[in-house]
Amino acid sequence: MKANWHRNTLIYQIDPSLFHDSNGDGRGDLKGIIQRLDYLQSLGVGALWLMPLYRSPFKDAGYDVSDFLALDPRFGSEEDLRQLIVQARERGIRVIMELVVQHTSDQHPWFQRARRDRNSPYRDYYLWSDTPVDDGNQPIFPSVEESIWQWDEEAGQYYRHLFYRHEPDLNLANPRVVEAIERVMVHWLELGIAGFRLDAASHLVEQAGGGDEEQGVWVLDRFFKCLTRVNPEGVLMGEVDVGPERYRHYFGDGERLGLVLDFWVNNHLFLALARGEAEPLQRAIKRRPAPPDGANYAVWLRNHDELDLERLTEQEREEVMQAFAPDENMRLYGRGIRRRLAPMLEGDVRRQALAEALLLSLPGTPIVRYGEEIGMGDDLALPERLSVRTPMQWSAEANAGFSSAQRLAAPLIDKGPFAYTHLNVAVQEDDPDSLLARTRHLLRARGWLPEIGDGRAELLVADHPAVFAIAHIGEATSLMFANLSGEAVTVQLEAPDLAGFEEIVSDGHYEAAQDSRLALHGYGYRWFRRKTSEQ
Repeated sequence: MKANWHRNTLIYQIDPSLFHDSNGDGRGDLKGIIQRLDYLQSLGVGALWLMPLYRSPFKDAGYDVSDFLALDPRFGSEEDLRQLIVQARERGIRVIMELVVQHTSDQHPWFQRARRDRNSPYRDYYLWSDTPVDDGNQPIFPSVEESIWQWDEEAGQYYRHLFYRHEPDLNLANPRVVEAIERVMVHWLELGIAGFRLDAASHLVEQAGGGDEEQGVWVLDRFFKCLTRVNPEGVLMGEVDVGPERYRHYFGDGERLGLVLDFWVNNHLFLALARGEAEPLQRAIKRRPAPPDGANYAVWLRNHDELDLERLTEQEREEVMQAFAPDENMRLYGRGIRRRLAPMLEGDVRRQALAEALLLSLPGTPIVRYGEEIGMGDDLALPERLSVRTPMQWSAEANAGFSSAQRLAAPLIDKGPFAYTHLNVAVQEDDPDSLLARTRHLLRARGWLPEIGDGRAELLVADHPAVFAIAHIGEATSLMFANLSGEAVTVQLEAPDLAGFEEIVSDGHYEAAQDSRLALHGYGYRWFRRKTSEQ
């Protein structure tokens, strides 16, 4: 029987080029991650999600792949990756790689051969047309690309690109393309990878179905079978930015995606934070379908892209924008916010800890992005999504302890309230009230509560609009409460009585909870647990 470890783990997202530089070339690398494994273990991390490591021109942070079967030399060798996998496993940590197969770089040999010869078998690896075709798709980056079709002089035709023009879309309806991708998967799985995060999963499924999502899910069936032939415990985690009713296509019966990245709940979590009210988050959880056995949702606060708010109504989206991105420079692509979490919450440690506690109380597998645990900021002087892609701030030493080089892969944040000189891991390690201390406590406590991943979630009723309340019921029962407002509140719960529950996590000191009445500080949180054999 397949072990469902991915239902009860903490995933930590790393940009390898920005995490830690081991050799002084200014770029983070695999050996740098190895050097920081003890730190990751101390957070309770169970899996690392590594952004692209493949050979690439790096016009799009490595998502423009020029060779799926080779690591880019800037990150190190396959032996370095093997060592990372081995040493991470010794600490109970798995490694997940990106699988970027919706498109390639225009420098990929497949595309170079395709553009040179209409009769090449590689021509049908991509999508071509004599004239631009309106297939209902719009550019993913509308402020950068005006069309999804680009004329190629050498090919004498247009090729389709939903993303950047240097990233031609693969024809995933072509079985030869899928077979080639399966060979890529096997290569990395045999090295010991625990699974893949499927970039742009909803787009690649549509491409596999010739524009029809329901017809295209066969490609997920194929990828899952390929994965589990090599690693029966492997997982596919898919980037699925669609309405909640469509999630069932991506889960199937649990034999497609093991984890669906849930943009629906993510959007409504920020609407709840913007309003200081729990209702939007409660509504979102009620509407999404239950995952099949063995599968789960993946939930997060911020990732490496813009905070894409497309799942909200226009009015709701503007509410979130006004609360967290009031300036035009903070917004991107007409749909999202290009800020990290900490600046959005004005650097307030209480609010950030509350957001983490809220995330960790949700039904789903939590993902934390590197630097989120210390409240790293952003650099709005950088273009597009690069504003949230800056080096990890390890210490107040030169280059934030990230690298000994003079020139870095990206500029450091060295000014303002989020500057590395006073906001870094080292200074927070020694402060019991720091965000790092609070987040580490929350993350480790979440790891001791298997009922969140394996049990049944039940929203609770509290008589205050700011309070989010949820129960997770399994071999034990956990109750989690979060106050989304800055004002202290006392709430009356409809159920259950808190007698017999032990308080295991809180944001500060509280008097013991009495019956069904519960006090919460402004931006406060409290978790309770009761072991029982009668659930």
